[in-house]
Formats: sequence, structure tokens, C-alpha cells
Amino acid sequence: MSYLSKLGLAGLVLGTLILNGCATNRNPPPEVHDNVCELIKNDRQWYTAAKRSQDRWGTSIAIQKAFVHQESRFVHNARPPRRNHLGIIPGSRASSAFGYAQALDGTWAEYQQATGNLRARRTNVNDALDFIGWYNSLSHSRNGIALNDPYNLYLAYHEGHGGFRRKTYEQKPWLMSVAKRVEQRSIMYQNQLNQCRLPSQRCFFGRC
Repeated sequence: MSYLSKLGLAGLVLGTLILNGCATNRNPPPEVHDNVCELIKNDRQWYTAAKRSQDRWGTSIAIQKAFVHQESRFVHNARPPRRNHLGIIPGSRASSAFGYAQALDGTWAEYQQATGNLRARRTNVNDALDFIGWYNSLSHSRNGIALNDPYNLYLAYHEGHGGFRRKTYEQKPWLMSVAKRVEQRSIMYQNQLNQCRLPSQRCFFGRC
């Protein structure tokens, strides 16, 4: 093998390693879910992506993380479970929710059109966190919910802006309990972030 061929092969291997290192389907291990500092230490993209979304849309890093924890437990390809017919035959899923943010097909398409990010994927950390920020910004403008109010932001996220306006959540005590847990987790995450040694946002070849 010539020197140039070896050099080309080395470059290919390096490029593969870089792409693998910048993979966007990142599922943090369960043991770091309750400690946002450890979650970020495990994979700093969970900080840099959330920071970009926060700067763009105004939803804090802690609230974004609390939403993802509730929606998917940080699993990139999470879906609602299938219904069972007669207790044994797999049926359809409860909804089209998919990915880190459990965005519905129609809402995701709306996000893509609104942001011009037609290649956005629900399994991508950057896109999922940007989606959460975008949706919460609409909850702020359409429903008057403060961006530092995780309880009501989550109710609007779950019920939709029209459902929140109609207060459909009042008929769902379980959902209000879930929203309260999201609020409590966001407070926990924020307290942890205040003590974190956060990474810089310097990226490699445009990716973090």
C-alpha cells in the first residue's frame, strides 16, 4: 500500500471516529438521569444542545431536561406502547409520539416548516431540544405561560395549546400530578446546574 493510500485510509478511519463521536442518538445511562451534572459529564452534547435551545427560545436547560426525562427517559427512539387486543395481539400505538421529545407527527411537521429545518429528526438531541424550546415559546405567545413556569408549560405541551386554553387538564388529575413532578424535577436539575462545572461550547467541525 502506497503512502498516499495509507494516508487516505487513516483519514477515512479518523473521519469515521469523528462521526461516531458526534452521533446524535445518545441515550444517557439510567444511573445519571437524576443528576444533571453527571448526565452532562457523560455526554456534553446534552448541555450544548440545551444551551443553544435556551438561547434561541428561552426555555431553561433544566426545564428542557425535565421534559425529556418525563417524555422518553432519554431514549432516542421511544414510542408509546402498543395496545393489546384480547390481551395478547399487538395493536396500534396510542399516538404517533416519537423520539426524545415524544413529538407527534403533525406537530413535528409544523416545527420543521416553522423553523425551516426540514431535515430535523426526533431522534436527534439537538433537534429534539430545539423542538421543546420552540413549542414552549408558542405556549408563551399563544397561552401567556411564562417560560419559567414548567408546570403550566408541561400541561400545554401535553394537551396542546387549544386544550390548555379549554383547561382540559382539569379533567385529568393524573396529568396535573405528572406536571407537578416535571416542575419538581426541573427545580432539582436547576439546583444541580448551579453547582455544575459546565463545559465550554466549543465544537469540532461544527458539531458538539
